[in-house]
Amino acid sequence: MESPLIREAHLLEQGIQALNGLLGPEWQVTQRPNKSKAFDALLEVRAEGDSAFTQLLVEATSAVPPRFVMERLVPRVQLLREVNHYTNLLVIAPWVSSQARALLKLHNIAYLDLTGNVDIRVSRPAIIIRTVGAEKAPRSAPRETSRTTLAGAKAGRLVRLLADVPPPHRAIDLHRVSGLSLPYVSRLLDTLEDQLLIRRKGRIITDVDWAQLLRARAQETSLLSHGSYRGFLAPNGVPDLLQQIPRLSQVYGANGPVSEGVSVTGSYAAQRFVQVAVGGQLMLYVGPWLDVDDVADELGLLPVTDGADVLLLNEPDSSVRQRSEFVDGVQYVAPSQAALDCLAGPGRLPAEGEALLEFMEHWPDLWRASKNGGKARPVQH
Repeated sequence: MESPLIREAHLLEQGIQALNGLLGPEWQVTQRPNKSKAFDALLEVRAEGDSAFTQLLVEATSAVPPRFVMERLVPRVQLLREVNHYTNLLVIAPWVSSQARALLKLHNIAYLDLTGNVDIRVSRPAIIIRTVGAEKAPRSAPRETSRTTLAGAKAGRLVRLLADVPPPHRAIDLHRVSGLSLPYVSRLLDTLEDQLLIRRKGRIITDVDWAQLLRARAQETSLLSHGSYRGFLAPNGVPDLLQQIPRLSQVYGANGPVSEGVSVTGSYAAQRFVQVAVGGQLMLYVGPWLDVDDVADELGLLPVTDGADVLLLNEPDSSVRQRSEFVDGVQYVAPSQAALDCLAGPGRLPAEGEALLEFMEHWPDLWRASKNGGKARPVQH
């Protein structure tokens, strides 16, 4: 197993090679003796035949969680600029998340990751490099802080709880309400704190950046993952189908009737609150106690491989129905679940998810839990 120093040296070597490739043969990148123990390397960058050069102090790190940016890099770069205004900081990592990239750019810290996410801006000599790489962490990239990530059904359950219920929270309370193990909840909260998605004072969660939390969760999942759904055609159209859903026969299973096991998500759930576009595919979660073919038969749907206007999705976890609401006999997922599903979906869905998030930020009292248990209500435009 490689030691941290060997991994760091290998990462630095790969980063320098990538920088050389981006600059081209007319530029020279030279590693100079590094007198600063606060950084991993000192690079001198100059164009051939030009006396002007810039120095880049390099932080080579296996992971760049946002908390690391704000608590470690920003104070150091501020001190660096007080001493030497012309020396720049460059972060080299296997992968840098979109949230960390935004923070680095905000504080004028250059970054280069091995998937191709690069932002380097130097005034003299004039260097501007901006390329886009992977939006999701490659499997080979080290995980930030721990192996507990926002992927998986368990994480989705905790994300919904944190988004829907305003703080303060304690880990023990989240464990009791969610039914998740306390060690798992604690590990995931540590990850969320490193990503600046929650803030804590002692053991109390005092703030949740629920919009960024939903975006981060969406980046770790896919609404239409392989084998998670099947496509159908509604012979009389989606509007007619919506009228048919309340008439589903009340066939009771282990966990409830058919009508409680079918819930609308995606575009039609978002369109209760915002109107980005009209129509779209009708996406229905189907509870695990129901058979998809039986539901399709009850609704008169025809199976198709292309051109589906109805998708029946396997419900990944009961949390997708938390705080859902029946409207005219049709169950719709809560706004937070609809936003999450849209952000994790294909085509125009992410744009609808962002529009729904904007609505939710303006009207939090209409969808977040309150002491009197109020639920979201559509705003009449």
